[in-house]
Parts: sequence; structure tokens; C-alpha cells
Amino acid sequence: MATSVQENLVKKNQEYASSFQEGDLSLPPAKKYTVAFGIALGDAHIIRNAGGSAREAIRSLVISEQLLGTKEILLIKHTGCGMLTFSNKDAHAVVKHALGAEAQEELEGLDFLPFGDLEQGVRDDIEFLRGSKVIPGDVAISGWVYEVETGKVREVK
Repeated sequence: MATSVQENLVKKNQEYASSFQEGDLSLPPAKKYTVAFGIALGDAHIIRNAGGSAREAIRSLVISEQLLGTKEILLIKHTGCGMLTFSNKDAHAVVKHALGAEAQEELEGLDFLPFGDLEQGVRDDIEFLRGSKVIPGDVAISGWVYEVETGKVREVK
């Protein structure tokens, strides 16, 4: 059963996507800011990171829920995500090549959290959040994919 927040996301996204004609935009974003599907300023706490990673966002999620009182998580990843294009080994090799051995040593053992399948990446993060002891059981959690080509969102079950 969809929550009112999820229903609002779908409704606002339908309005947004009905006139969307920007599916060929370059990545990264040219003006370096985010628009959140018609969500009014102040309506939501937006947490953004590479790959839309729940694991990387856990600190911010705890603050959002425990200190700011949020009661729902809509985890959104997007098509064409760069995190689909490399492995941890690749990322560590790039750091070593570009920044040197000392920089690579500083990141020794770091998981860059890449994923090979977009929908499975959403499911894995939802499972992580639902299994986390720091996310209260009454927090509604859902997973979504934003299609950069069409401007539409779709829920991932």
C-alpha cells in the first residue's frame, strides 16, 4: 500500500514528466544543482550521494529521523548512473594513477559501493535500511528509479 508521500511523488512526477524534454542532458549536471520532482522547498530532507547509497547516507538518515523528525525514506537511484560503470578495483586503480600511492594507501580497503544492476542496487539498499537497527520500524521505506531519459520515476519492489 502506497503512503501519501509516495502517492504525492507519483502525482508530482507525472506532472513533471508530462512536459519533460530534457532526456539528453550531459552528466554531470551543468549548473550543479538538483530539482526534486516538484517537491516544494522545505517539504523534504534531500540526502544525495554517489549512487544513491543508503550505506553511505546512514549518518544523515539517523540525523534526519532522530533530530529532524522525518518518518519516510524514498530511496531513488537513476538510470545512467556512473556507479554502474566500474568496480572497486577500477576506482582504486584510478586513485593510485591520478593521485599516487600515498593517496591510495589512505583509501586502503574503502568500498566505493559500485553496483552492476540498477534495480538490484535499489533492492539491496532497501533491504539494508529495513534490516538496520538505527532505522525505526515505523519509518516507511520505498525504492525508486528515476529515468533520466524520460523524467519519470518507477517504483522498484
